Amino acid sequence: MPTPLLMPALSPTMEEGTLSKWNVKVGDTVSSGDIIAEIETDKATMEVEAVDEGTVGKILVAEGTEGVKVNALIAVLLDDGESMDGVDLDALGGGDLGPSSEGAKTPSTSPKGEVKQETTAAQNLSLGRGLNGDAVSGEGKASNANARILASPLAKRMAKADGIDLTAVNGSGPRGRVVKRDIEKAKAEGTGKAGAPAAQFVAAPASVDARLYPPESYDAVKLSGMRKIIAKRLNQSFNMEVPHFPLNVDVELDNLLAARARINAASPKEGEGVFKISVNDFIIKASGMALMAVPAANATYTDEAILLHKHADIGVAVAIDGGLITPIIWKAEVKGLKQISAEVKDMAGRAKAKKLKPEEYQGGTFSVSNLGMFGITSFASIVNQPQGAILSVGAGEQRVVVKDGKMEIATVMTVTLTCDHRVVDGAVGAQFLNAFKTFIEEPAAMLL
Repeated sequence: MPTPLLMPALSPTMEEGTLSKWNVKVGDTVSSGDIIAEIETDKATMEVEAVDEGTVGKILVAEGTEGVKVNALIAVLLDDGESMDGVDLDALGGGDLGPSSEGAKTPSTSPKGEVKQETTAAQNLSLGRGLNGDAVSGEGKASNANARILASPLAKRMAKADGIDLTAVNGSGPRGRVVKRDIEKAKAEGTGKAGAPAAQFVAAPASVDARLYPPESYDAVKLSGMRKIIAKRLNQSFNMEVPHFPLNVDVELDNLLAARARINAASPKEGEGVFKISVNDFIIKASGMALMAVPAANATYTDEAILLHKHADIGVAVAIDGGLITPIIWKAEVKGLKQISAEVKDMAGRAKAKKLKPEEYQGGTFSVSNLGMFGITSFASIVNQPQGAILSVGAGEQRVVVKDGKMEIATVMTVTLTCDHRVVDGAVGAQFLNAFKTFIEEPAAMLL
């Protein structure tokens, strides 16, 4: 019996995605565990494994199609001896191309050498009997520009890690398939090195007035799924779907900097135990402690109730190619500085490589955005829904302060708390900042 293959939901909040690549074609036989497609969400590109055996009977959504709705019919899998003759696509879930007529877009120009990065899905998707497909529109052969690369999943991961272009590697496996030994050989010989990924350019947008910006005066870079989602969500938040307001306070850093220097000096010089604590690690820890001290600030608004969270799950804003992502330090209030530092370094590195799993960046109760390393002294972020507040951290700088009627020099940092006024009132936000200020100015207080 023909099996409908549906667009999977790769995260709880995913509504649509881009079917960025098919790794099989019509007529291919697939086995459980084969990586048969890549789906691009707003934050990552996921490899999708087949969870059953069968033959790809028909492709309904072309490679590169954007705006494919979750649960849309994208392909059909056949059992042995079956054919597509007489198959009623409407009965299987729809005879269209999968995406809605409003949201679907197929690129009009091919990517200029774009290298997509991917992660492994946290689970084998149990939608239908798996995803199986083709790298072409319909059932013809792929064009040379988008030709499918035959390579084992292990070879693909090795090539990505070592920066090797699979198209430049001669495969020694069945049907020219690139396997582990081919990547090892290319690495040893120094061949097949991939260049830096180029931007994916598109034609001049119709919405741009050519009298203001002639087409030859700019390059139009295609909007990524991530950038679209960022624009949509922040527009909703900023346009008063979330009524937000800022509070700011100056915090002295001299005691913290001295404590940090002593802690880092105690680190082993080499080996597995080496660590280096950053000011941002202190900020994350202090935020977690302050949220526990002022639980009303660690909250989420819903139409039915206010959620008071039991732990401080803090998202840390990380700039990546095409946008930003907020990997989460779970239960930050109970973790030491060394553990927080290790987790931030690990997740920030994997975030930039788009290798985070959805459960590592979705949710959270609070966020921290630090632009101090760029020399920004003060700024206000937009609340990251559904969280109740976000802390914007500026650079520490020497300023003149008055103490006991005398002017002195101190290292001062300005932080701004942007609050969702539906759940975090001004007094609550002020209490949080007072607690945060205490922990930063006297780091030993975090040990109490």
